[in-house]
Amino acid sequence: MKIYDTHTAPTPRRVRIFLAEKGIEMEYVQLDLQKGENLSKEMRKKNPIGKVPVLELDDGTCIGESVAICRYFEALQPDPPLMGVTALEQAQIEMWQRQVEFGLFMQIGMCFQHSTGYFKDRMTPVPEFGAVAGKTAQGYLKLLERRLGETEFVAGNTFSIADITALCAIDFARVVKIKVAEDQTNLQRWYQQVSSRPSAKA
Repeated sequence: MKIYDTHTAPTPRRVRIFLAEKGIEMEYVQLDLQKGENLSKEMRKKNPIGKVPVLELDDGTCIGESVAICRYFEALQPDPPLMGVTALEQAQIEMWQRQVEFGLFMQIGMCFQHSTGYFKDRMTPVPEFGAVAGKTAQGYLKLLERRLGETEFVAGNTFSIADITALCAIDFARVVKIKVAEDQTNLQRWYQQVSSRPSAKA
């Protein structure tokens, strides 16, 4: 079993942190996104959309999408739970994970792609869209600031995949000069707490 990974990209990092929290060792195969190694014919067979990460099982079965990979390992090794235990916990964590992904993680990704032109050889950057995405991400940080004034972690009082997604998004946001404001004290408290976990170094 191995995972095709790009160490500098935020999406594969979610899986690395998830597995580190569970203490699961993994072989990682690094791909250079700028050189388009993820778009090769071989990689397209593993994941038709050419994205990383991709989990390849020993029998050759491949699973793309970071959350799908995390869900696979959550089912294999439920402890410690990162996607909830009860039906209510699972629903709440899924809700916050999706909202953080759409409201923050994806917006920062779009800001990066459309503002920097990093992938201009394979897409048409629209700088105006990148600027709007950045503002949307900053708006979502305000929502998280309010939320974290009510709960210890994003989805409640236990660390979950929603926190992993938020951490990876905020760390990557530095590339486009988006960061947690000094007066966002709840976010600052949460960020110090989750970024100090050993898994954050994955």
